This record gives sequence, C-alpha cells and structure tokens, in this order.
Amino acid sequence: MTESSEADYQARVADEILKFQNKVHLHELPDIFRYWSHWKIRPKLECFGFSSPTGMFQKFLEEACQRKAYGPKRFLSIGSGSCDLEIGVAQHLLSKGCSDFVIDCLDINPALLERGRAQALQNGMETRIICLQADFNRWEPDHEYDAVIACHTLHHVVNLEGLFKNIRDALTPNGAFIISDMVGRNGHQRWPEAFHIVQEFWQELPPSYRFNRLLLRQEESYVNWDCSTEGFEGIRSQDILPLLLKTFHFQLFVAYGNVIDPFVDRAFGHNFNANAEWDRTFIDRVHERDEQEMLAGRIKPVHMEAVVRKQPCEAMQFHAPFTPEFCVRLPDPADDGVEAATARIWRLEDDNASLHHRVNTLENRLRVAADSRWIKLGRKMGLGPKLP
Repeated sequence: MTESSEADYQARVADEILKFQNKVHLHELPDIFRYWSHWKIRPKLECFGFSSPTGMFQKFLEEACQRKAYGPKRFLSIGSGSCDLEIGVAQHLLSKGCSDFVIDCLDINPALLERGRAQALQNGMETRIICLQADFNRWEPDHEYDAVIACHTLHHVVNLEGLFKNIRDALTPNGAFIISDMVGRNGHQRWPEAFHIVQEFWQELPPSYRFNRLLLRQEESYVNWDCSTEGFEGIRSQDILPLLLKTFHFQLFVAYGNVIDPFVDRAFGHNFNANAEWDRTFIDRVHERDEQEMLAGRIKPVHMEAVVRKQPCEAMQFHAPFTPEFCVRLPDPADDGVEAATARIWRLEDDNASLHHRVNTLENRLRVAADSRWIKLGRKMGLGPKLP
C-alpha cells in the first residue's frame, strides 16, 4: 500500500469510528421496513426454520453447540459493535441448555466495545462475551472457531479476500460462517437496470415522501448516491457474493429485495406511514415488481442471509431459482449489442438525474440569495409590504 493510499485508508478508519461511536441504536429502521420485512420477507425465512436474521444466528450457533456436545465451544462475531446481537444470542444459547461457550466480539471501535463490555457485565455475560479491538481488514485469528457470524459487516470490508481466507482457515472442519448482509452495487447504489425502475415509482411519490432524512435534502428525482466515498459503507458490496462462492460452500442461501430498498430504508422510509393504506399499497406494488424482475433475472437481489462452510455440503437450501450463482450481478456486456447499449443509456440517465439534482439545488440557493438581496434593497428604498 502506498503512502497516499495508506493515508486515505486511515482517514476512512477515523471517519468510520467517529460515525458510529455515538450511535446508540445502530440498527434502528423505519416502521415501513418492519411492515415489509414482516409480511414479505419473514415467510421466506420461516421455510428454513427462523423468522429473522437474529433467529438465523441463534439457530445455527445452537446447532454448532449440539454438533460439539462435549468440550468448550468458541464463536467469533466480525464487526460486533456494542455486542447487542451477541448478548442476545448468548442468552438464547443458555436458554437452550448450551453453557460451555464464549463469543469473541471483534470490532475496530473502542467506544462501541466499551459499551459492549458494560452491557455484558450488566447481563451477567462478562465471561462469555470477549471484546477484542482489531481492524478486520488486517486481523489474523488467534483461535480456532466452531462458527463465525457477521451481521451487516462485510459491506464495510476492503480486504474481503484476506478476511475470508482467515475465517476459512480458523473454522473447525465442521464450522459454519453465518452471514446477513448487503450484496448489491458498491456504495449501496442501484445498478442501472434497477435504478430505472426506482425512478418510475419515484414519480408517484408525494413531495413530502421525497425528502432524504439522512442527507437532509429534497430529491425530486431519486439520486443514486454512492455512500462509499467516505468511510467504508458499501465499499465492496458487489464483490461479497462472488468471493464467497470462490472461497466457501453454501449450505443455506436466501436472497431478496432490490428496488424496494430506497422506499423502506433509513433515508426515505421514515416518510411513510406503516398504518396508512396508500403507503402499504404502494410498498406492496413495489415489492411485487421487485419479485417479478428478480424472478426473470433482469435485476439481482441485494439482501442475503447465508450459511457457508469450508467443506462441501450434501445439499443447499434455497428458494428456486435464487441460487448464489443466479444472484451474482455480472459485469455489463463488453460488446456493442442491444444489452450494452441499454446499459449505457441507463447509466447516462443515472448520471443525468444526479446532475439535474445538483443543478436544481444550486439554482434554488442562488434564487434564495437573490431574493434576499432584492428584499433587503426594497426595504431600504421603502418598497414592498411594511413589516409589523
């Protein structure tokens, strides 16, 4: 790594630590997300014996305990943050009679880990939750693990190849790597084919629904924002699934969601009322279109729940046709055929929408500034309405 790239990396690390250290509710999502996930996604998961990502972690760590009935079990959580998930999983394991285990909680953020230690102590888990400060881009294992979990962590990882190799090497022969994550386009952008559909639905939204609550801006056209420019958010999302296929063997794979994301996530999802009929109907329609396009293979899912192993599995559990291979978004065609031309058109529309938004924002600022100057000048000259 060159000196300049190392400086950029360290700046991103500092930004990542600062961004998350004061967040108490790291996984808080809008009510409309919970409506969508409960009615549309939960049934997909329940086919495999759990109803949520948390339930998946509980199920497969419990199975790991059962496979190794005697002797201590050691688990690892990559990017644990303040250890809320891990404490909950530990409590579940104890309730199921699993007692001889520890969970190593790996994170780069000292403030979050300190919060995790305090919560573990408060819940009587201080001997089971072991907080380890390390950069998972450069981490090397000191132990062998019966299972490794990663909850929305991998899309923050630059060195996916190194991390996956270290996890694979650290797993016991029957060990499992259990994952819940985003595997769409880098920076959580929409690929052109999905962005085109988002814009179709965007035009139906009332203006108040188009306010971005994270970036505090109005988006008359949806802006395909790349959130990986600072920190590590979505830095290599699109590489996660291909590299998992290259490194591991899938036991379970559940994939879902694409176009729906901008409407139910944190930026715009809080604009929706989960109790309002119009809002629910709109989300239902977006979900159905999402499903149709994904089934046809025209767009690819961006959410993934998965269990992978270092050894081949007898059979993989999945919803046909959504195998991991089917869900990989291949690079745009290099030829000059219709598909390539269509992809280029969509990319131009994507760029044009972003440029249009920036121009509108600048025009509005100039208009406000100009109006303000003329109002002040008019008042000095005694023109315009008198102020009370």
